[in-house]
Amino acid sequence: MTTFASLQVCLEAAREVSDRIEVELIELAGMKIDGSLAAGLPLEPGQKDDFPVLVPKLGDSKVGGIIVGTPVYFGNMTSLCKAFLDRCIVFRKNDFALAGKVAGVLAVGGARNGGQEVTIQSVQTALMCQEMIIVGDGRPTGHFGATVWSGDEGDVTKDEFGMATTRNLGRRVAEVALRVAGEAGNR
Repeated sequence: MTTFASLQVCLEAAREVSDRIEVELIELAGMKIDGSLAAGLPLEPGQKDDFPVLVPKLGDSKVGGIIVGTPVYFGNMTSLCKAFLDRCIVFRKNDFALAGKVAGVLAVGGARNGGQEVTIQSVQTALMCQEMIIVGDGRPTGHFGATVWSGDEGDVTKDEFGMATTRNLGRRVAEVALRVAGEAGNR
């Protein structure tokens, strides 16, 4: 729930940038996404996989930005996040359909220095392979992305610095997406 709550704050900050910004939070928790299918393996009879419902949403030409959020598990993204990113190979195989879209990353760790930046960089690496435009949280915090600490009680809202990076990331993704859309509209 802490990553979900952080993403809500991030998306609200993005929405506040302009009335042109529309946001949707897609929660992967509870979804079945099999990363091995990225290798072209077929679904087994009766095997359920939720990734196909995400393809039209992510590949929509109106989507200007994507913010990926993940908890930090042992200094890295969750296996579900990794499976999701692996399955995004479908966009590379479809003429790099995510290329030029703006991307930001949010990571929530159980400790202040719990691997958030390393996790963010790992997710960013996958997004760069899609030719996405990667942005961090910008000024005044100016780092890799939103780094949130859930603390012992799991309440991310008590992490003032983390919430600042979260709001900054949402604003930056929205601002850069609007700039990119404006430039594309001028061609």
